[in-house]
Amino acid sequence: MRNRSQKIRLGIFLLVSLTLLLAVIGYFTAREFFEKEDIYYVSYEGVSVSGLEVGSPVKYMGIKVGTIQDITIDPQNVNKVIVELALNPDTPIKEDAHADITSMGITGLKAIEISGGSNEAKSLEPGSFIPAGSSITQEITGKAEIIAQKAEKVLNNLQLFTQPENLNKITELVDQITMLAEQSNKTVVKIDTIVTENRQDLRDAIAPMKEISERLDASSQLLETTMKTIHLKVHSDTIDDILANVRDVSVEMKKADIRSLIANVAKATEQTQQLLIKIDNDLNRSSRDFSESLHLLKLTLENLNEASMKINNNPSVLIRGIETKNPPDEKLNP
Repeated sequence: MRNRSQKIRLGIFLLVSLTLLLAVIGYFTAREFFEKEDIYYVSYEGVSVSGLEVGSPVKYMGIKVGTIQDITIDPQNVNKVIVELALNPDTPIKEDAHADITSMGITGLKAIEISGGSNEAKSLEPGSFIPAGSSITQEITGKAEIIAQKAEKVLNNLQLFTQPENLNKITELVDQITMLAEQSNKTVVKIDTIVTENRQDLRDAIAPMKEISERLDASSQLLETTMKTIHLKVHSDTIDDILANVRDVSVEMKKADIRSLIANVAKATEQTQQLLIKIDNDLNRSSRDFSESLHLLKLTLENLNEASMKINNNPSVLIRGIETKNPPDEKLNP
């Protein structure tokens, strides 16, 4: 009796469990069967879709909007892979959107990321092909090519850098830099020694400079005071009176007959010039007469000097006169 009750309870448990299992299976099966999906296609030509699997997620701007339903090879073009996408209903897929193959972490699995699209573009109808975008393989390949080109340039530069003549130049440059550093060090030491030895002289030289600066400061203060005084004088009433007088004089000069004044001045200048020429001529004549008088005076003095010498040598000349060697009477009366 007891075993029978246990069997009944076991049967009821199995029946309930089977019923629940069938209900869950029916729920998910019916959901997938009755749930409406928008089917789109993506065609990848010459691109590896390794990592894409049926059931892999499809994302739109990072949001999951569906899954990959099927992956097939185009029978008309063996280089083309057609991926069938099952997207949520009313997913806004635009004509200018594109489907990229993206990586899902480090597992190697891939997903499709739909991006792009503008509000002005028309929406793609379900069953249409979404333009294929780039893949990680293409990006890696492009970056690898760029890296290879840069690596090649680096190697070429390194090869050029390691040539013997360049190494010799670098060695010479390093030696020159070392010598320059040593000379700079010696120069600094010499300067430090000179400063140390002439520290007192420098102090003695700085002291007069301080005194000179103080004098310059005093001079600048005096100059500032003078400028203030000049400023006050310039803006005083005396300057205004002087300027007024100058203005009056200029007005009176404007009223005067300037042309007649200039003519009179020119006439007076001409008369003065003629007078100066006359005076110059008179002075020239007087100087010539004066020179002739001086010449005669010189001759007279020479004669007087000669007569005085003769009288001094022979005073009897004053009594009997000077005898001539050939008297005129003897020549006339032989």
